[in-house]
Amino acid sequence: MPLIDVKVFKDELTDEQAKELIAKFTDAVAEVTSDKLRDVTWVVINEVKDGHWGVGGNALGLPDVKAIMVS
Repeated sequence: MPLIDVKVFKDELTDEQAKELIAKFTDAVAEVTSDKLRDVTWVVINEVKDGHWGVGGNALGLPDVKAIMVS
């Protein structure tokens, strides 16, 4: 069974966005492999605390992601 592990910053997604992300990842697996896998595809969204995620040696937080999104 496919298991998709998604990591986002804590409070980055609303409940609606999380539901949409789960549905779209599941749709993608079914489309690429087989629709028979739809009911056994797991999607787990893990929230990471600000400062516990780093890129290029620098700790990042949700404000950093939001700044990237608007630039």
